[in-house]
Amino acid sequence: MRECTLERRGSAAPERSPGIFVFLLPVFFVFYGAAAQTDPFRAPFAMPALRLPDIPGRTYDIRSFGALEGGAKNTEAIRSAIGAAAASGGGVVLIPRGRWLTGAIHLESHTGLRLEKGAELLFSQDPADYLPVVFSRHEDTECFKYSAFIYADRKTDIAITGEGVLNGQGTPWWAWKEERKDLEAKLIDMGNRDVPVNQRVFDGADGNGLRPAFFQPMRCKNILVEGVTFLYGAFWTITPTYCENVIIRGVTIETEGEGGHTPNGDGVDPSSCRNVLIEGCTFNTGDDCIAIKAGRDRDGLRVNAPTENVIIRHCRGFNGHGGIVVGSETAGGVSNVFARDCSFSGTDRIVRIKTARGRGGVLQHMWFQDLSGERVRLEGIHLNMLYTGSRLPEQPPGPATPRIRDMHFSRITQSSGQGYALEILGLPEMPVEDVTFDSLSIRSALGIHCADARSIAFSHLDVRPHSGPTVWLEFCSGVKLDAVRVPEGADPFLRVEGQGTGIVVRHTPPAGAKRMLELGRGVLPGAVNIVN
Repeated sequence: MRECTLERRGSAAPERSPGIFVFLLPVFFVFYGAAAQTDPFRAPFAMPALRLPDIPGRTYDIRSFGALEGGAKNTEAIRSAIGAAAASGGGVVLIPRGRWLTGAIHLESHTGLRLEKGAELLFSQDPADYLPVVFSRHEDTECFKYSAFIYADRKTDIAITGEGVLNGQGTPWWAWKEERKDLEAKLIDMGNRDVPVNQRVFDGADGNGLRPAFFQPMRCKNILVEGVTFLYGAFWTITPTYCENVIIRGVTIETEGEGGHTPNGDGVDPSSCRNVLIEGCTFNTGDDCIAIKAGRDRDGLRVNAPTENVIIRHCRGFNGHGGIVVGSETAGGVSNVFARDCSFSGTDRIVRIKTARGRGGVLQHMWFQDLSGERVRLEGIHLNMLYTGSRLPEQPPGPATPRIRDMHFSRITQSSGQGYALEILGLPEMPVEDVTFDSLSIRSALGIHCADARSIAFSHLDVRPHSGPTVWLEFCSGVKLDAVRVPEGADPFLRVEGQGTGIVVRHTPPAGAKRMLELGRGVLPGAVNIVN
């Protein structure tokens, strides 16, 4: 692999990372030509070369297979076009300008959908159009359920590209979130009781149906989604599962806005995937913009399939719960995530790492840099191992105990926020560990809160809360604060509670602080050392 640097875009700082490993996409794609180029960059881990799908340039216009506008379902016409392309060794199925209604679309190897500018593919609101059931993951538990609107299983070299719109028309499905929540609980229980997957069937009979995803390739390789717009699906939008070599770029996803609100309307959710690039995308979501997953609870531990090697860059997000999220389905573990040069407005958080007792998995080796947020509704950065519960007395760790370690945050700005600037919530039996924060500038209602954490380093921070301590540590050890700005009138700057050792403050003059240090219950003698 050649060594090179990522070109600078907009106002982003030049890329700086500890690694020199580079991947380069080929500069030619058989039916997209030079538009398929992507910028090379450095990553802090060994990222294999990504490969664009191998799809011949033959074009199959759905009108040649009987597709009609005006409300007629074109499911069979589109399937025939895909079948003809696959039979000839692959090709491009063209969705021309106009509005075309369809049911489930199943891609074959070496085939792609291309939507012309002005084309709108509308998906049927009749659940029967997504039968028979297919192998799937629903909220990261394996099952058989309605086909995704666009689905593929064990295929290679598939794509969805163009300038058109895929409209999920998801309104009738949205009420199922509450009406059928017992079914989702039933599936989770099946997973936790090791019910065989082929017995976890949700086919819609007697109301026994689970919402389909929008685009869910399962066990596929070499996937490209580029340029298109996704509107209002029934559930998660783009969720490659057990896939390898995935490129998602220049995509717009709308699940929140004038058209309504999609429950579980996540944007991109790679689940137990390897080698993923998400770049240049725009999200306006009712849930997470990007959420990286790896299997849920006992079922995810059984499968034990991690997500590894994910690059996220040049994305924008509006509304939604989290900008860049890992979890909460973490059983297989998530490693090697590099996110840079993204901005978020009106989201609950900029970065959110979430897991809980029983979820399992190791979340590690992640870098987040050159990110920005405004009008953040909760914490700017949130590392949370108490996602489904609260702090309890220490419990014996086991296979289902998750871990969060080796995380790095740098050059992150936030102009306003209604919660903590950043918060870390570990477990007494498994503290969050080895996390660094460098060159953060955050304005927020509250400051920094860390509980059950160790080996945490803060340097060159400018965090200005409206009230409360600037830094509040509970049951933390090995915390270093170096060159952290002390806000005028801080009262106190640092509050420490609970047992912990090795808390050191350096190069942090008190400035106009009312109090530099406040010690609460359980603090051991000599636990805090302030050196200026």
